[in-house]
Amino acid sequence: MKLSLDTEAKTLSVEDGQRTETHPLYSDEAFRYLSHHWLKVGWNQKYVYSFAWMGRPIIQLPEDIVRMQEVIYAVKPDVIVETGIAHGGSLIFYASLCKAMGKGRIIGVDIEIRPHNRKAIEEHEMFPLMTLLEGSSTDASIVNQVKSMIKPDERVLVILDSNHTKDHVADELAMYHDIVSVGSYIVATDGSMQDLHDVPRGHADWKQDNPVEAAKEFAAKHPNFVIEQPTWPFNESNLTDNITHWPSAWLKRIS
Repeated sequence: MKLSLDTEAKTLSVEDGQRTETHPLYSDEAFRYLSHHWLKVGWNQKYVYSFAWMGRPIIQLPEDIVRMQEVIYAVKPDVIVETGIAHGGSLIFYASLCKAMGKGRIIGVDIEIRPHNRKAIEEHEMFPLMTLLEGSSTDASIVNQVKSMIKPDERVLVILDSNHTKDHVADELAMYHDIVSVGSYIVATDGSMQDLHDVPRGHADWKQDNPVEAAKEFAAKHPNFVIEQPTWPFNESNLTDNITHWPSAWLKRIS
């Protein structure tokens, strides 16, 4: 694909094989194309590695952080389960929202919680709302520990942000989907890997080996879940699609 930006004519031309289309620069279509490639370049340049939440690195696109906040406030879960802890920024983000709402706690799972990260998380003022479990998110004993911490009547949201291979995400979906409450979500993050297979830091096999493929196969086999972008609670634009590293991520339990 070739993009040609003409700031004088205020147009964006898109050449894809034998086909060329031209859009006004200030249009929803141009915004979509530019955003798509901005995401690819930004990921390659590690843009998401430049943010923190309440003092801890949070390796997430700010747009995804805000959209997650919208969902957490709408769902108001009693428990948020996240696989993948890293530096702990996401856990602290979710915990800060729970504290602000006066409701909710966090269970974080990681195959390795490095000592310096554990120390920083455990010393953080949000830590009283968290439980950390070290072990593979697909280990049966870890899954059972998570489930044992959730009461039958509690509202649960699950976020999958550990190993992003298709097979691992598929296993996580199989093991955790049954704790998701009706009207809540299990979120298979970082499906943007499918679009990053051709950037310098990417890998060719990501085109097929990514969370989107796992989410689509899961939804096809589980009619009580649908892939559905959460409704924006406020929108004065004509735009309808998220700028996101999490395409086709939001699996909503409908029954």
